[in-house]
Amino acid sequence: MTAVSGLGPWEGTDVLEAQTAVMGELTGVPSGLAGWPFLVQLPARGYGADPTGRGSALLAEMSAELGPHGWQLADRPGRDSSRAAGYLRADLDALAIAAYGYVGPLVVGAAGPLTLAADLYLARGDRVLGDAGAVRELTDALAAGTAEHLAAVRVAVPGADLVLVLDETRLAPALLGRVANFSGSSVLRAVVPGVASELLRTVAEAARAAGAQRVVVHCGASWVPVRTVVGAGVDGVGLTIAGFNERGWDRIGEAVEHGCGLWAALPAAVPGLASSRTGSRDVGGQAGALLEPWGRVGLPPAALRDVVVVAGDPPAAPTPDAARRGLADVIRAAEVIAERAEDA
Repeated sequence: MTAVSGLGPWEGTDVLEAQTAVMGELTGVPSGLAGWPFLVQLPARGYGADPTGRGSALLAEMSAELGPHGWQLADRPGRDSSRAAGYLRADLDALAIAAYGYVGPLVVGAAGPLTLAADLYLARGDRVLGDAGAVRELTDALAAGTAEHLAAVRVAVPGADLVLVLDETRLAPALLGRVANFSGSSVLRAVVPGVASELLRTVAEAARAAGAQRVVVHCGASWVPVRTVVGAGVDGVGLTIAGFNERGWDRIGEAVEHGCGLWAALPAAVPGLASSRTGSRDVGGQAGALLEPWGRVGLPPAALRDVVVVAGDPPAAPTPDAARRGLADVIRAAEVIAERAEDA
């Protein structure tokens, strides 16, 4: 059955309000769809709730702090790392309230090792990504910390079937050698695809040992890492699918045929003609961003049952109401996609 979910980021600063909204929207989806609620992330709360700060809070036996150029590894825990850890605890408290009694899939987002290494600096040096040994140590720490985080989510929601989504939106630049060094005067050496697959596999295996039923790697708007992700042995690859060329869709087809599920992040719906199905927003066109190339490369409509549909673009207005409206649009677009699958 086609599923609909989200990747975690949400607008606003009230985590309980946000988590309650997500639970309400995704546990009340129309018949024929599977709604998978997700643990919200609210970066608007400030540093520590931002993606890199949140990712650094998952590093077991490693600490980070804010430096002149961003988050960097630290010799010992301090105020910055405590703030990031506090946000994680608050998120889990809100989840325990909003998801009380819930049984079913629950999506938990976390930083991936390559993206975190690209965004985090060494305590006295360049980006972590430029030091192979440091990348390995960070990956091991992230694997252990992510496992601990999943265990804490399990305590908050005992009935959850955990789905881990690793944010690897910096994976393509890392593989292509396009991550700038500290000064911006040059780029770091490209990461070998096989090495990247092994790093992803390390985190995925730790997550599965901690009870994750599925592990997905979300690569953002680039299809370049698809084979690397498939090589890591994970269960799915997430992509912001708008604008891919035929070569990109061929890679997606290869992944689907290999048994790697697609998490399709759709572009935002745009105002359109009113209809009984879509209201005043063109969610049919939103669904078409997946359906048209899917058919063009010869993928069977029935395989759409294995797709998870998520929101790809942030809302135009950074408000909780806009985020909720965007999720509602994606749910309606997913309904169109599910109907195509069932018509096969």
